[in-house]
Amino acid sequence: MTYQHDSTLPEDLLETIADNGLDCLPDLMRLLLNAAMLLERQKYLGAEPYERNDTRRDQANGFKNKTLTTRMGQISFAVPQVRSGEFYPSSLEKGLRSERALKLAIAEMYVQGVATRRVALITEQLCGVQVSATQVSKAAAELDAVLEAWRNRPLGAFGYVYLDARYESVRIEGTIRDVAVLIALGVACDGKRHLLGVSVSLSEAEVHWRQFLKSLIERGLCGVRLVISDDHAGLKAARKAVFGGIAWQRCQFHLQQNAQALVTKQEQKAPLAVAIRAIFNAANRYEAEQLLAKLVVACRKTNAKLASWLEDNLPEGLTVFSFPEPHRRLIRTTNGLERVNQEVRRRTRVCRHFPNEASCLRLVSAVLMEISDEWETGKAYLTFDD
Repeated sequence: MTYQHDSTLPEDLLETIADNGLDCLPDLMRLLLNAAMLLERQKYLGAEPYERNDTRRDQANGFKNKTLTTRMGQISFAVPQVRSGEFYPSSLEKGLRSERALKLAIAEMYVQGVATRRVALITEQLCGVQVSATQVSKAAAELDAVLEAWRNRPLGAFGYVYLDARYESVRIEGTIRDVAVLIALGVACDGKRHLLGVSVSLSEAEVHWRQFLKSLIERGLCGVRLVISDDHAGLKAARKAVFGGIAWQRCQFHLQQNAQALVTKQEQKAPLAVAIRAIFNAANRYEAEQLLAKLVVACRKTNAKLASWLEDNLPEGLTVFSFPEPHRRLIRTTNGLERVNQEVRRRTRVCRHFPNEASCLRLVSAVLMEISDEWETGKAYLTFDD
């Protein structure tokens, strides 16, 4: 199908509506939303197409086809992209708000124990459709079954495993608490990324991380060459217990942030960042260690605490030099998983406070499953020679 990327609608649109009546509504929605998303991208960029100015914030990067199921059937949209990947049109979200609200209302209210007749009344007001008690129960059961099957699916060999956590607000026994959402991402032998699993826990304590990591092993996770994560105490202890003997790469981005926190004078932050970046970008480990030694000596004169910290911690970010050079840029930080967390945050922030842990796990699982499915049909993240 050829998409209309121009911000103006076809001149013969009214004639088409007159000839085809309601049958043209799917095409009309596609044209309207494509135009709205294109205008939204221009506003985000701060520049018209092909315009050059000093204030534009990013570069346009084509379009990505996305097919969504609506009450008018499946409609394919052309979603505008930007080079940084940090833009997503709200027009598309707003255009499908009723469908999303219906699904979330059924799932969330069912979990909260709201009477099914009350759910039917709310969804009718919200979406203009009636929902029976049987439909509510069936929809919730089907959704939970699909997500649980995905979370417990058998795994296999994954050379690289990334671990990270984010926090969501959940009501537990009448009190709003921040719970940890533990997420694991893996790169398979074919070079494609997969979201391996997710767990909602009361904290990032070792006991929760250990239970989560053990569940991955029980599902068949094997062949791990490198674990990439931050230095959180609970995660570190659990990783040693479950993945003992497997190489660990401490996230270089977090190391850079940790180092900056030890500098009290603003004018010293930029030179330190440059020096650490040079270490991480060295040609090999020997060169990186030589640069680190020089930095430690230089810092010892003015900031002994920083020098000691660099000497003890920065080597944990150099494990990447033992792996293929083409892979290093992609395995030296947890940034790839951070971007996943940003997408999760975009979906969960509208909830503000989840009614319980089950509802939080349901929504996060659905988002992660969607992302992982897209990765499976996309191109490889990296290439393994062996």
